[in-house]
Amino acid sequence: MKTLQVVVFAGLALCGAANAEPVNYEIPYENETAILRPGDGLEVAEANCGTCHSADYINYQPPGKGAKFWEAEVHKMVVVYGAPITESDAAAITAYLAAQY
Repeated sequence: MKTLQVVVFAGLALCGAANAEPVNYEIPYENETAILRPGDGLEVAEANCGTCHSADYINYQPPGKGAKFWEAEVHKMVVVYGAPITESDAAAITAYLAAQY
C-alpha cells in the first residue's frame, strides 16, 4: 500500500511541475544598482568591501551611526568573515563610512 501511495504522490508532483509557469527575473540596469557615495576613502572601501558584497549592504545600514558603529562593522568583517583588510585600510574605511553614512 505504501508503494502505491509513493507512486501516486510522485505522479501528482510531476503533473504539478509540468503545469508550473516559468519564472522571469528582471536584472537591474547598471544605473539602478547601488554605488558607494563619493568621498575621501571611497577607493579603499570599493577595493576592500566590494570584493565580498554590494554597496547595498552599506546603504541599508541605519544612517548616522558614527565611527564606533562603523569601526565595529569593519572589525566584524575582518574577524568573523575573514576579510583580508589591513589595519590602515580598516581605519580609512571606518573614517569614510562614518563621514558618508
